[in-house]
Amino acid sequence: MQSGEAPAPDCIRATLFTREIAMPRIEFYVLSSSDTQGRLRAACQLAMKAWRAGLPVFVRGSDAAQCGELDELLWRFRAESFVPHSLHQDDALAPVVIGLDEEPAQQQGVLINLGSTLSPRVECFSRVIEIVNQQPELLSACRENFRSYRQRGYDPQRVEL
Repeated sequence: MQSGEAPAPDCIRATLFTREIAMPRIEFYVLSSSDTQGRLRAACQLAMKAWRAGLPVFVRGSDAAQCGELDELLWRFRAESFVPHSLHQDDALAPVVIGLDEEPAQQQGVLINLGSTLSPRVECFSRVIEIVNQQPELLSACRENFRSYRQRGYDPQRVEL
């Protein structure tokens, strides 16, 4: 490690000697509206879909308030179904975990990033989903994230919803 360089996340250090690390698939899901609630609902729907596919899910909120809002929304966004979830500090091993920049307890799952910056834990996941709506500030931040992923050697893909 070079001087001044941040140490690798634990998920990377644990796999360095055991197997090759695959780069995560990065996708930007683009919503046509600027509705904040629509973005949170899309995160809930994607979390449910990934959980039903048997994948561990980590939803990264932008702050503690948004994490609390996601926790509440996952309880009620679909009346006919239930998505087992928890805040990271309450149960880091839940099938769907809501947090900020904590180390995921389960590796190689799906990261749904609602933060405006790249997660410092991208390498811990097999798939990263960024949800973009048409709010000007968010569009600008997501464009920067897209460029940052490319600069790091990833091949981010755009998905229109």
